[in-house]
Amino acid sequence: MQTKSSLMTVKPEWIDYNGHLNMAYYNVLFDQAADEIYPQMGFGPDYAETRRLTTYTAEFHVCYVRELHEGNRAYSTFQMIDFDEKRFHSYQELYHEDGWLAATAEALTLHIDMTGPRVAPMPDDVMARVRALHASHADLPRPERVGRSIAIRRKPG
Repeated sequence: MQTKSSLMTVKPEWIDYNGHLNMAYYNVLFDQAADEIYPQMGFGPDYAETRRLTTYTAEFHVCYVRELHEGNRAYSTFQMIDFDEKRFHSYQELYHEDGWLAATAEALTLHIDMTGPRVAPMPDDVMARVRALHASHADLPRPERVGRSIAIRRKPG
């Protein structure tokens, strides 16, 4: 089963001159949702402070599907796609509280030793939690939007 965040509200200061949620704030919503889920894997402020280990996002791809507006409430799902000792690949979907899809995001996240900073293997206890989350998502279908690339698709001719 996918992991799901709490409901988050679109703030007035996040609205752009087109009258909808500015593209940057979709990232904020995805990031806030991930911050709720990361402790399940052992990550977060305490991890950084006490162990001097953290995560950095190496890549983040967003697809905007439907506009969100001021006051809308949304939640994000989180699916662990893949991982190794130093990285994990995740996928999120942002849904309006009424159930329609607003955006998707795909991330490649690095595990970081803050003393470098440098990419470093996850400790065994954290790796076990990442492995457990991945196992809990193993039966989920691979999302259609995973691995998308950006290009101008041209018709042959």
